[in-house]
Amino acid sequence: MARVEKTEKAAGGTRHEVALLGEPDDNEVIEAIIHASRAMVGIAIRSLTGSDEDVTLPQYRTLVVLSDGGARRLADLAGALNVSPSTATRMCDRLVRKGLITRTRDDLDRREVNLEVTAAGRATVMDVINRRRSEVCSLLNSIPLGSRRELVDSLRLLSAATGDAPELHWMRGWHE
Repeated sequence: MARVEKTEKAAGGTRHEVALLGEPDDNEVIEAIIHASRAMVGIAIRSLTGSDEDVTLPQYRTLVVLSDGGARRLADLAGALNVSPSTATRMCDRLVRKGLITRTRDDLDRREVNLEVTAAGRATVMDVINRRRSEVCSLLNSIPLGSRRELVDSLRLLSAATGDAPELHWMRGWHE
C-alpha cells in the first residue's frame, strides 16, 4: 500500500503523520458504523412487527436480558437494561399481562420479586431471532464471498467493543 506523509507546524512543535492510502479516517469509520447501525435497527424493528406477540424493541430487549441470566430481581434487571426501577416495573407489568414473563416472591426474602421469562417469552425471542436471521440471510446474498471474512472479523470486533454477548452465548440451554 502507498504511504502518504504529512508534516504540519503546530503549537509546541512539528507534527508528522503517516497514513496508508485507503485507510479510512475516524469520520469515515464513524459514518460507516452509523449507517450500518441504522440498517440493523431497521432489520430489528421489522423482525418484531411480524411477531405473534406485540412487543416493542425495549420489551424484546427485556426478554433477551431475562433469557440470558435466568430469574432476576427487578433492581438487577433495571441495572442490566440501564433504566430506572420504575421504568423496568412498567415494562414488566406489560410483559406479565402478555404472559411473557412471571413474577414470583423470593422464598427467603418475601420483599424481593424475581422475574423470569416464560415458555411463551422464549418462543417470542426465538421467533424474532429466526425472522431476523432470515432477513440477514437475504442481505448476505448481496455481499461478495471474498468480502465476508473481513466483514465477520469487523462485526465481531465492533460487537466486542460494545460488550455485547453473541446470541449463541445467551441461547445456551434453550434447545429442546
